[in-house]
Amino acid sequence: MRIKNFLVHLILLNFIFEGIAQENPIIDTFPEGTALHGNLNYNNDTLQKQLLDIYLPPNPPDKVPLVVFVHGGGWLSNDKYADMGYMKNTVSQIVQNGYALASIDYRFSTQAVFPAQMQDCNRAMSFLVDNADKYGFDTERIAVMGFSAGGHLAALMGLSKNDDVDEFFMPDSNKFFEFKAVVDFYGPAELILFPGADNPKSPEGLLIGAAPLERPDLAKKASPVSYVDANDPPFLIVHGEKDDLVSPRHSKLLGAWLAVAGVENEVIMVEDAPHFGAMFDADEIREKVIDFLTRHLQ
Repeated sequence: MRIKNFLVHLILLNFIFEGIAQENPIIDTFPEGTALHGNLNYNNDTLQKQLLDIYLPPNPPDKVPLVVFVHGGGWLSNDKYADMGYMKNTVSQIVQNGYALASIDYRFSTQAVFPAQMQDCNRAMSFLVDNADKYGFDTERIAVMGFSAGGHLAALMGLSKNDDVDEFFMPDSNKFFEFKAVVDFYGPAELILFPGADNPKSPEGLLIGAAPLERPDLAKKASPVSYVDANDPPFLIVHGEKDDLVSPRHSKLLGAWLAVAGVENEVIMVEDAPHFGAMFDADEIREKVIDFLTRHLQ
């Protein structure tokens, strides 16, 4: 009887927490009149981590550019509301400037190893493209933006399209979307650069299911620098000068590979900035982001 009561209690707790997860804690971040389409399941199933939110600008024209937002959290924490809290001015201005914003969840590395996260991100993209007419997206003007682990996934989304890596896509996914720009905030670019690359229990080890130095083949497959070529979209890369979780070397290396390939890119090192925080929402950085999006989406 005790076991039965415990199971009932556990189910109730799970229901309560799922209900909390359905609420939108950052809707006030957006301009008045923003339309929210929340908790849309992009894979036709019941997985809590395969949801996305769509924010449409006030009084949109027939077709609006779309910015896809990928959250960070070491591939094992946070959700589609994360990062927006300390980036609220940037997020608000993106929508105020007439862009739609879609924020996506994806499975954690504790649920499924790479490339499950890429499959989810690309499946979410397929949903957005397939429903572009319903929500008013211009599928020829799409950018992707990510933070930390989300920056890693956003970079992979922008870079690996040219390679058409089949295992990065779920069955029946639309592979024909094209990104016009990528904004990468302090995302890992090369997994073997991490100090914990010899540890299978590190975040990067959990991502690929092995220590990167013991499985360099898996590490290479999950590293954005592996996919750089001349056909890649323009990149804006932002990194904290004093980031002690993801070394600035990641962004410098990615920028160097893009430059070698002849791909337009800019790497901004934010003076005295740590891994994340309000410093990345400062006027100077926000203006760079908005200008970059305007040049490539308008």
